[in-house]
Formats: sequence, C-alpha cells, structure tokens
Amino acid sequence: MSTLTRPRTPAGRTTNKAARNGRSAQVTRLMPTWLIAVLTTLLCILVLVPIAYIFLASLNTDTGVASGEFWPSQFSLDSYSKIWGSVGLGKGIINSLVVAGSVAVVSAVIAVGTAYVLVRFTFVGRLTVLRGLLGLQSIPGTLMLLPVFVLFASIGAWLGITIIGTLWGLFIAYLTFALPFSTWVMVTYLRGLPRELEEAARIDGASNLGILFRIIVPLSWPGIVVSGIFAFLLGWNDVLFASIFTKPDTATAAIVLQVFSASQEGGAIPVYSQMMAAALVCAAPVVILYFIFQRYLVGGLTAGGVK
Repeated sequence: MSTLTRPRTPAGRTTNKAARNGRSAQVTRLMPTWLIAVLTTLLCILVLVPIAYIFLASLNTDTGVASGEFWPSQFSLDSYSKIWGSVGLGKGIINSLVVAGSVAVVSAVIAVGTAYVLVRFTFVGRLTVLRGLLGLQSIPGTLMLLPVFVLFASIGAWLGITIIGTLWGLFIAYLTFALPFSTWVMVTYLRGLPRELEEAARIDGASNLGILFRIIVPLSWPGIVVSGIFAFLLGWNDVLFASIFTKPDTATAAIVLQVFSASQEGGAIPVYSQMMAAALVCAAPVVILYFIFQRYLVGGLTAGGVK
C-alpha cells in the first residue's frame, strides 16, 4: 500500500531554506555575539589608547610628558616645528620615499609580468620556481644580512664603484626581498582571473604582450596595489638593513628616528614630545597611502580575481 506525499510548496521550500541558513550560521559562529563585542572593544582599546597617547604627547611639552601627564596641561605645536631642525627628519623622509617608492613600483611591475608567465605558460622548471618563491618567504632577513653585505662590498670593489652607503644599493637589497613576495601575491591573484577573456583576445589577434597590458594589468590593479604597498612597507619600516647599508647622508626615516631616540638616553630632560611628533610624521605617509588605495586594498586582499 503506497502512501501519498503532498508536494512541497514554494513557501515550504523557502521556510526550509531559511531554516538551513539559520542552522549554518549557528554552526559557523564560534563565539556568542556578546563575547565578540567584548573582544572587539578590547582590541580597539589596545590599538587606539597608545595612538591617542602618542598624539597627546606630541601636543604636550617635554617636561609635561616627562612628568607622566596623559592629558596635556598646555597644548602646543612647537614639537612639530622643532623636529625638522633637531631631528633632521626631512632628509630621512625624502630618502625613505625615494627608496621605498622605487621598490614598490619596480617590484609590482616585475611581479605582474613574472606571475603572468608562471600562471599562463608551461615550461621546464615552472614548479621549481613557484616552490622557490614560497620557500624564500621562510628565510629570515637577519640570516641574509651578512652575506648580502659581503656580496655588495665584493661586487663594489671588483667593479670599482660604491654600493654600500648609497640609496640605490639599499634599493637593490630591498628589491631582492620584496620581489619574491610580490610575485607570489600576483600568482595567487592571476589564478583567479578567467581564461575566457584571454582566449577571446587571441581570437581577435592579440599578442601575449597585448593581452598582458590590455587585459591582465587592468583586471589586476587590486593585486598590483597590494603587492606594491607591501613592498613599500618593507622599505619604509626596515631598520636592520638600513642601519648597515646607509650613511648619515643616505639615512632613512627609521634610522633618523633610531639615532634621535638613542641620543636622548642619559640626557637631563629627554625631548619625548618631539620624539612622539617625529613618530607621527613618519607614520603619516603610510596612513595617507592606505586611504588613497583603500578600495584596491580591500579588493586585492579579499578577492581572488574576477568572479
């Protein structure tokens, strides 16, 4: 004896679908809402309180900061005008912008072309190159400091040119570390781009370079920006290589800050207010860069290509 079942109505299917979505949302949520709100608040406090203290200290006097005042008793912008003479920050920022900006542009340009070849073409050694790019990320920079210094010094002595102490020598050192990471970022991004667009372009008679510049590059702007900004941050925040490969005339902003803070040790009244102001001025280019390319950063970090 067979049993008859009533067919499901659209309303029933909608209800079942909503129930499944609700159950999946409960399964994927690892913590309750109130705990997420508490943890988010604590993280915001941990991040924003030090930034607020640095900003308020830069508006305070040196004696006020030394006495432990969190809220300035007297607001002043004198520290922002004094750092250009006492710290010599202007030259350091210019050197950092030249080196870090050059590394960002060159590494992004080379990375997109290299990644296009590695993703779209098959040749002997392709997998070895990809594995090498991934393996290079595990090598710490401190391990490469002495070999790179000896190599640059030997090449400079052999060619009769000066590499150590120049900006272009520091640029080459940063590029050797930024290029593998930028290339791997672009390889991951280009894998998500559809091949149909390239096939259509080939049918229309486009060459490999035409496809690269007319299709790949316009679609890869988020990935290019992400790889370029990471390369920029590598050159901007580095202290280790810059302390070895530069001299006072070619010192970057990070080295200028380090020397300035070290010179205050043992002084009668350290100029803490000027140190805070100099730190904020050095952080400003990175913040401005983030706001300018925020849209591309979000797309490059969250999307794996054009869906």
